[in-house]
Amino acid sequence: MEFALIFKIILVVVVFAATLSIALYETFAERKFAAFFQDRVGPNRAGPGGFLQPLADGVKMFFKEEIIPAQATSFLFIAGPSLAMLTACMTSAVIPWGPDIVIAGEKFALQVADLNIGILYVFGVVSLGVYGIMIGGWASNNKFSLLGAIRAASQNISYEIAMGLSIIALIMHTGSLSLRDIAAAQSGFNWNFGAQPLGFLIFLVCAFAETNRTPFDLPECETELVGGYHTEYSSLKLGFYLFSEYINMFVSSAVMATLYFGGYNFPGMDMLHLAPNLMALIGVGVLGAKIAFFIFFYMWIRWTIPRFRYDQLMQLGWKILIPLSILNIMITGLHITFLK
Repeated sequence: MEFALIFKIILVVVVFAATLSIALYETFAERKFAAFFQDRVGPNRAGPGGFLQPLADGVKMFFKEEIIPAQATSFLFIAGPSLAMLTACMTSAVIPWGPDIVIAGEKFALQVADLNIGILYVFGVVSLGVYGIMIGGWASNNKFSLLGAIRAASQNISYEIAMGLSIIALIMHTGSLSLRDIAAAQSGFNWNFGAQPLGFLIFLVCAFAETNRTPFDLPECETELVGGYHTEYSSLKLGFYLFSEYINMFVSSAVMATLYFGGYNFPGMDMLHLAPNLMALIGVGVLGAKIAFFIFFYMWIRWTIPRFRYDQLMQLGWKILIPLSILNIMITGLHITFLK
């Protein structure tokens, strides 16, 4: 029992450190991708090929002067970015990172918490994330920040509905709310994407909106709102807001890979007769490759497609995605009733 607790603590530390490290170098990858798409070089001064640029940026943000505007509500001004960062880091707790590993003849799951309602946990934490943006925008007492907070609230509410409805169809198909059960059921090439292509497309679009990524970056729209909800922020508090966006990208990519693309499973996995720990290592690598693809897709879209107007954003959420997700539930129900 004590060893199991120690393993869980080590796993929490490893997942937390890996999440922060990956999010840190997502900023570097994004700048390099942007430079490639725009025929530029990108960061190339700090370290070989600019590889140490994220560390330099992090140190700069850490040592910059902390400024709290005189008109801001101090406690909420600090609580906003803290809440955004906290909720971003909490979501990864229910993601199965690979098959079980064996230590001293005992199996241990590469998952911080195997909740039988894992999907509900993810949605619950994600829904709290918008409060960090709302609180920060409102506490700044700045009209641009307030507009960004209002946009974020309405955008997240609108797209969470369609995202939730798309997941209902997936739950009907899999019969489980546990991310571990959903991942385990997709062994080989039996991925949920084949059974739920429309549900995945809806979930993907909503994931862009939930993470405030282009073309859904209306809450921080620089050309209209200076910086949106984080206009008044500087130093580490601004870093928390910016960093939480990249953590959300990483976690949402992991969730999409787990729900629709088999998670740590890969074709031919059942035919391999390897040591459990080696199989677990391969599974972690496979899931990492799928996550890397989705992160690249996030960045590719950002530097390819312009942002929507606000009325277009609302119309897409309420008039297109929600009806499509309801249609997807009906199709899934008919398929389960008459074809299964």
